[in-house]
Amino acid sequence: MYKFAAILAVMATPALSAGLEIDIEGEANGTIVIDLFEETAPLHTAQIAAIAEAGDYDGVVFHRVIDGFMAQTGDVQNGVMGGDLSRAGTGGSQFDDIPAEFTDQPFERGIVGMARAQNPNSANSQFFIMFEPGYFLNGQYTVVGEVTAGMDIVDAIKRGTGPNGSVVGAPDVMKTVRVTE
Repeated sequence: MYKFAAILAVMATPALSAGLEIDIEGEANGTIVIDLFEETAPLHTAQIAAIAEAGDYDGVVFHRVIDGFMAQTGDVQNGVMGGDLSRAGTGGSQFDDIPAEFTDQPFERGIVGMARAQNPNSANSQFFIMFEPGYFLNGQYTVVGEVTAGMDIVDAIKRGTGPNGSVVGAPDVMKTVRVTE
């Protein structure tokens, strides 16, 4: 396991990422562009960028998708297409969990937030994209960015079933995730 210092080392690099380009395949096909909010969530955005730079998000599925709410992805341990997806959503990454970086940024349509367990300081690699506003999340989850292009692709992501939004059958996948500057 990498230590928290590894995240600080990534943050210290001169060219901190400005965003992500995510190529989606499945029911949704196309590219999503996300502007990362480095100033308000520096630890979270540094970790997302490090995971993306390592190629660990490539091939990761959208495992939890709730119509009218959000699409969740980013489980680089248990959510890789071609693997056993029965535990997708329960894993993280090679990095340590990140302490919360809550702000007053509201969870509007297109906002990207970090998924976590009950502990507010348990975010790691998983993130979600809002289909609609979810103000009940305000101040409870870290906002890390916003979709600036491709929201129509987000809208087309295969929906899950049941109250937890688990995707049945072939989920949509983040084929390639690139860090942009």
